[in-house]
Parts: sequence; C-alpha cells; structure tokens
Amino acid sequence: MSTPAASLQNASLSFGNRVLWHDLDLQINPGEFFAVLGPNGSGKTSLMRVLLGLQPLSHGTAQIDGRPVARGSRDIGYIPQQKSFAPGTPLRARDLVGLGVDGDRWGIRFRSRGFRRRVDELLEQVGATSYADAPVGLLSGGEQQRLRAAQALATDPKVLLCDEPLLSLDLHHQQAVSSLINRQCRVNGSAVVFVTHEINPVIEYVDRVLYLAGGQFRVGAPEEVMTTEVLSALYNSHVEVIRNKGRIVVLGLPDATTHHHGAGQDGEQ
Repeated sequence: MSTPAASLQNASLSFGNRVLWHDLDLQINPGEFFAVLGPNGSGKTSLMRVLLGLQPLSHGTAQIDGRPVARGSRDIGYIPQQKSFAPGTPLRARDLVGLGVDGDRWGIRFRSRGFRRRVDELLEQVGATSYADAPVGLLSGGEQQRLRAAQALATDPKVLLCDEPLLSLDLHHQQAVSSLINRQCRVNGSAVVFVTHEINPVIEYVDRVLYLAGGQFRVGAPEEVMTTEVLSALYNSHVEVIRNKGRIVVLGLPDATTHHHGAGQDGEQ
C-alpha cells in the first residue's frame, strides 16, 4: 500500500479545558479530495494549522508523506481564505506566483530562464496569463485567488491545504478555483484537504468528508456523513438534511445559520 499523503494517529487538540477533537485517526491518500466541515469554532482551521506545522497536537501524531509535520515543508501547498490586497501593493501577479517557486530561499535571487518559464507555466495553468504583469491590488478577488492557487501549486505538493478558498467569491470564480484544485488532485495526484462551510460548490469532487462538531467527528463519503441522522447526533439536536438536484441543504443547525451547508467566517482558534 502507498504511504498516506497525510495522517493523524490518536490525535487530540485542546485549549485549556476546551477540547476541539480527540482520538482522531485519519489517513488521507494521494489523489483524494477530502473535505473538512463543521460550525465555527469546531477546529477546522486548527486542523489545518496542525498539518502546516504551526500548531502542536495535545496528544498523538501528525505526518505528511510518512514524516512528522514540519513548518515550511515544500511537500505542502496552501491556499488561504480570500483576502484582498491593498490597491497600492507594489507586487505584480507574476511576482506573487514567483514567491511560491523560490520564496523559501534566503538572500539575493538571480532568477533564471527556468524560473521565469516555471512562473509562466503556473500562470497559464490557472488562467492568469492575461494579467500576469498587472499589480495584484488592482485585480478582482477571484483573480487574486487564482494567483494564490498558482503559488500553492508551484512545488507540485503532495498535499494541498485549502482553507475556505472560495469564501467571498462569486459563483463563476468558485467554479473556476474549485476546478483548478480538483485538477491538481486528479491529474497530479496531490491529496486535497479542503476546509469549507459550503460543500455544494465542490460536492461533485469530494471523496470523503470529515465533519467536526461539539468535540465529536464523523468521517466517510458525503452520502454517509451528510445525513439527518449523523448531523443530528453530532449536534445533539435535530438537524434536517435535504437533497435536491445534487445539492445539500442543511436546516436547523444550533448556531442558527440556515444555509446550503455553510455561511460566514470561521471564528475558531
């Protein structure tokens, strides 16, 4: 069997007396699209920080490609939540993408023809060639998010971590960014860990779901986890799950967010 792209064993994370999750055993395989869902404060972003090597576990182990997680690993690509650059940011689109190619190196950079070729390849891959030399602060949120995707793909990572990458994007750019991420998963074999409040834009791509709520969790295929019975048990309150034309509508969540599974910022630690 191949080595898992990412794994957690007997993993627990708590802050003081507050337990986000415990005894989590998880293996995410190369080429798997793995979605992480749950309410605000359930530990979704904290899980991402653990895999990035930024947050130690309270108990257990975390590995990337069979090795302990390490901060700054080039085996990991990371697409953060969409946050706009200031209009006057002195950075071109290609400069932002280039940071994914050699941004981990110290000292003066003598950028070669190979470097420029790689940046051009990445820009083309995400459909950003037409604005390659534009200042990032003048681009739309969707265009900026395509550049963040290109930056994350620069090292052809074994694991691509996506923290609410579709937040605040319109439907067109949600579809475009989701498709880019799925292509990296299916064509290049990266494992995708996709944190989201809203599963519907990526539901056709998702292989498995980790749902976190109230210190508990469930793992399985979307049709196994996204059910009235499972979510009601996780929330200890009746939650209605309705399926309509391939979409999932979740009603009656205790946090009073009625949505097509997801809305709002993740305010967790």
